[in-house]
Amino acid sequence: MTDAMTDHRDECVLVEVEGAIGRITLNAPDRLNAVDAAMLGEVAAAARRLDGDSQVRVIALTGAGRGFCAGADLGAGDPTSATPPDDATLVAIGDVIRALTSVGTPTVALVGGVAAGVGVSLALACDYTLASDRAAFVLAFAKIGLMPDGGATALVAAAIGRAKALRMALTGEKVDAVTAERWGLVAECVPAEEYDDRCRALLDQLAASAPAAAAMTTAAINAATVDLESALAREETGQRRLLASADFAEGLAAFVEKRPARFRG
Repeated sequence: MTDAMTDHRDECVLVEVEGAIGRITLNAPDRLNAVDAAMLGEVAAAARRLDGDSQVRVIALTGAGRGFCAGADLGAGDPTSATPPDDATLVAIGDVIRALTSVGTPTVALVGGVAAGVGVSLALACDYTLASDRAAFVLAFAKIGLMPDGGATALVAAAIGRAKALRMALTGEKVDAVTAERWGLVAECVPAEEYDDRCRALLDQLAASAPAAAAMTTAAINAATVDLESALAREETGQRRLLASADFAEGLAAFVEKRPARFRG
């Protein structure tokens, strides 16, 4: 069975159910699946809906084309007309992360390309992150005068520790998938030529798990390792202040003009 959910930009989120596998696909490949409030809301709704389907035993989140998710859409695909994320986007970011981390059905992020900004949060909010060796992870917020959001301050630190989390957040460096696996940022990295087969094998394996045991296991480990609500509250407060700052205005202008930002504090 295939079920497509559409938004105002024509099927930017696709939802499919095949046997025991539910798949949510970010479907905006022309902008590397950069997301806005509407898309995030649909992902959250889809995750909750699939979780309520007794047929579905595993939920996969992936991106169409060569990217997983390039973060928040700053300009509807046109970097020359970049606009800041609005409050609705901040709220939607928190909601989708809560949805992905609270559903009882095991969730798997299938990351075949770049995951940037909130794309990193979407990947890490899932219970298992499987990456192609062509993928990369980057927290580029600092380059435009913002801080990580989407629970990244907790999720990334829980995965790789304080030092490397600060390294990613403060420098905005791109971490390739091989390094991400070595650091513990993702569960598994496989060669690109093996990626599709490994995705299928992993989803089949998790779909065969005992549902109650899987739900209790993920809930217990998440509760023991991540204080997500506190992180989201801190991030939303800090991000609202930064979005109103002169440094963010300069960072956004530098992004549009493709030049280094000149922050003044």
